[in-house]
Amino acid sequence: MWEAIKDWIFSCIQFFQGVVGDWGLAIIIITIIFRLILAPIMHKQIKSSFQMQKVQPLMKEIQTKYANDPMRQQEEMQKLYAETKFNPLAGCLPMLLQMPIFIAMFQTLREIGASHPDIQYTFYGLVSDLTKTPADMFSQGFLAFLPYLVLMLVFAFATFLPMILQNLKSDSQQRNQMIIMGAIMTLMMLWISWGSPAGVLLFWGASSIIGIAQQQITMGILRKEEAAKEAETIDVKPVKVDVERRVKKKRPTKKR
Repeated sequence: MWEAIKDWIFSCIQFFQGVVGDWGLAIIIITIIFRLILAPIMHKQIKSSFQMQKVQPLMKEIQTKYANDPMRQQEEMQKLYAETKFNPLAGCLPMLLQMPIFIAMFQTLREIGASHPDIQYTFYGLVSDLTKTPADMFSQGFLAFLPYLVLMLVFAFATFLPMILQNLKSDSQQRNQMIIMGAIMTLMMLWISWGSPAGVLLFWGASSIIGIAQQQITMGILRKEEAAKEAETIDVKPVKVDVERRVKKKRPTKKR
């Protein structure tokens, strides 16, 4: 089954390479198609992150109020999730869906480099060999290594940047925690990228950049919708009813 998935991925890359005439561009096309398939799930994830920013103060209130009663705290959290329709696991789904593709592409590009050494898997001459890793190219000189270094940095920081952008409006304590976590993840990604084929780094970097663009567009739309709802709430005023009072006519006085 796994071998069939890898063969299918290579067939897709090979097909688009035949259309556009470049292996790197073929990988980018596959990445765009993959992100379009993931777009509805990604939209739900971004919406979930947006909801979390609003729900977070209520979560902290529950945690403080029921600090000594974990069972009650859990119950209140579940009620809050149900009322706000917030799913804390929604943010993990796109990452989990990308990981099998990432691993399959890693193995595919590593294996085709060994099984077809006569083919040059280049990216318009910018990257000389998409099957080589930064570790492989480090000893080839700085100019040969530079494109691989750029891919490494894009790979690492494109993972770190969404975490920062999502928490810009969070409180300082949470923002600092996310920065520390993001820095640790960036170092981990740099370590992973050191031994990853350039084609995999190209795939993941392009996928992350598209994801960041989608995140910013969707968050902008959600903020506008939220601001419009708040404006409607503020603008609602009590309806004034003008009542015209009839002027009472003076009663005619009787002549004596």
